[in-house]
Amino acid sequence: MGIGQQILRSNFFIKLKSWEYWPFGIVQGPVIIYWLWLSLKARSLFFFSASNPSILTGGMFGESKFSVLKKVPATCQPKSILIKHPVTANDLIQTLNKEGFSFPVIFKPDLRERGWMVKKIKSEKDVHDYVVKAKWDFIVQDYVNLPLEFSVYYARHPEEENGKVTSITKKEMLSVKGDGKHTLQELILNKDRAKLQWEVLKNTFANQLTTVPAMNEEIELVDIGNHCLGTTFLDQNHLITEKLSASFDRISKRVEGFYFGRYDLRTASLQDLEEGNIMVMELNGCGA
Repeated sequence: MGIGQQILRSNFFIKLKSWEYWPFGIVQGPVIIYWLWLSLKARSLFFFSASNPSILTGGMFGESKFSVLKKVPATCQPKSILIKHPVTANDLIQTLNKEGFSFPVIFKPDLRERGWMVKKIKSEKDVHDYVVKAKWDFIVQDYVNLPLEFSVYYARHPEEENGKVTSITKKEMLSVKGDGKHTLQELILNKDRAKLQWEVLKNTFANQLTTVPAMNEEIELVDIGNHCLGTTFLDQNHLITEKLSASFDRISKRVEGFYFGRYDLRTASLQDLEEGNIMVMELNGCGA
C-alpha cells in the first residue's frame, strides 16, 4: 500500500469523508441555531419539553431511560431492573439470580447517551469488570435475541386522534465476511468501518485474530446496535404502511404523556414489525 493510499485509509480520512463521524457541534450546528431562534420566538429555551409532558425535558436530556421504558406496555418490553450505585459484584449477581436473569444480559447507564458503556454481559467475570467501572446507576435488561433491529420514529399532535410513523431505520451490525484467504485481523483492518473500532476489537477477538474465516463466513464483530460501535443505519421508509402506523399508534397511546420520539426495538420478522409484535429496548423522546 502506497503512502497516498495509507493516508486515504487513515482513521482521519475515513471519518472526514463520512459526515456521520463528524463532531457533534459541526453536524448539529445549524440545528442549534434554529433552536435558538425558536426559543426566542417561544420565549423559552426548553419549549420542546411540551412534546412529551410525562418525560423530563420531553426526552431531550437528563431523563431516566429506565423510567421512560417502564411507560411502554409490559408486553412490548424486556425484563429490566434499575441498579443503584454503589453495588458490589457479588450482591448484583445475587440480585440477578433472584430476579430470574440468565446470561447474556445487557448492562447500560440510566442517564448516558450514544451507546456509552452499553455492554453485553456474558458471565460473572463480566459483571465484576463492569461494576468496577460503573460509578453510576445502570439498567440490567434481558438480552433480546431477535434477528431484526430497527429504530422507528413516531409523532402525534396532542389535538389529533391518531399519530403516524414518520421514519424507519434498520440497524446492520458491524461484521466482516471471510474469503478463505485473509485472517480475521486483516479482514477487520481492510474494512473502513471495522478499522475505526480496532482498539476495541483487537481485545475482544484477541484469540481469533490469526484465524482464517471460511469463504462467505460472516463474523459479527459487534452485537450492540449503536452507531458509535460501528452499526450502519439503513433507510427503510418503504416499510411504512397504514397498518404499521396504526400498530405503533396503538402502542404509543398506551404510553402516558408521549407524543414524539423513537422506539429502539427488535422483532422476529417484517410482518411482526408491521403488526406491532415488538420488544422495545429503549424509548427516546424529543432528543431522538
